[in-house]
Amino acid sequence: MSRKLLILLLVVLLATMALAACGGKKTAAPTEAAAATSAPAATEQTAAQPTEKPAMQEGEGTLATVKARGKIICGVNQAVPGFGFLQPDGSFAGFDIDFCKALSSAVFGSPDKVEYRPLNAKQRFTALQAGEIDVLIRNTTWTLTRDTELGANFAPTTFYDGQGIMVRKDSGIKTLEDLAGASICVSSGTTTELNLADQMASRGIEYTPVVFETADETTGAYLDGRCDAYTTDKSGLVARQSMFPTPEDHMIMDETLSKEPLGPVVRHGDDQWFDIVKWMVFATFQAEESGITSQNVDEMKNADDPNIRKLLGVEGDMGAKLGLDNDWAYNIIKQVGNYAEIYDRNLGPNTVFNLPRGMNSSWKDGGLLYSPPFR
Repeated sequence: MSRKLLILLLVVLLATMALAACGGKKTAAPTEAAAATSAPAATEQTAAQPTEKPAMQEGEGTLATVKARGKIICGVNQAVPGFGFLQPDGSFAGFDIDFCKALSSAVFGSPDKVEYRPLNAKQRFTALQAGEIDVLIRNTTWTLTRDTELGANFAPTTFYDGQGIMVRKDSGIKTLEDLAGASICVSSGTTTELNLADQMASRGIEYTPVVFETADETTGAYLDGRCDAYTTDKSGLVARQSMFPTPEDHMIMDETLSKEPLGPVVRHGDDQWFDIVKWMVFATFQAEESGITSQNVDEMKNADDPNIRKLLGVEGDMGAKLGLDNDWAYNIIKQVGNYAEIYDRNLGPNTVFNLPRGMNSSWKDGGLLYSPPFR
């Protein structure tokens, strides 16, 4: 046999072996599929416990994380008395702090399962977006751009406010026009900074903004005489003035520069958590409207009104619809109080602020607080 013929035979033999191998692969696939269908339990187990972390299911992420952690991380202010303030003993107190406690009561049945994370104005949205906090309850204004561009969902407004300006009484300043050529202290990264610019530009008033990172720096600069006026939400001005060495030397101008609806904020994409935070707020509104307080809530469980019974978890399984125990709202009211109790404890007539409720009254009293039905 010639050498060329031998090489030709070897080529033909190798090609035949390759075709046989390819045919073997084709016949093996149905066998594997048949094996899989003959063991459905193993397949279901694999689906339930995938090797890779599944995408977050809508409505399951934050609540599951919070429960597994055993506490809620609440982004707050630490420098606004009456709203969010770090006390000398290291504890937090204030109107916003009480809503963190109310959320803890709803989820855990205790107001104390909260870690308070102090954040300045610039840090707050980054911390929320990054998942460093579960909820932001820190005198934060609801705006269209924040709602859309920052991935934020705003819960119902808990405090309707407006921006004001503080000046020294002996300055002679009464109106915005009197601030022509003046310097005004303002915190950066806030709607306050933008509102001030818009209002002054619309009236053709030249001024010098003196911008600082934190509220403490802004207030300190004003008290040191580095600016002629100081602007923030009127509630914040009242709170800050209460800490001044001589609060009587300062006044808040009558002018209101903006609308500032303040309330809790959560991340986009978790509807169940958003629902829980929303209805936590609504529970405090409805409790006041229904005359339910921390003092009479046990007695009110025996009420004949089906709306009250649903609110307090006696009937209707309202909590289960949120993924919570049915006594979630009862716990809020019992442990923290209704909206009026929260307001009066922190801002009411028996406090140094004595802020009139005004728009922050129940709709029954001419205010803007209104809860959808608990049904």
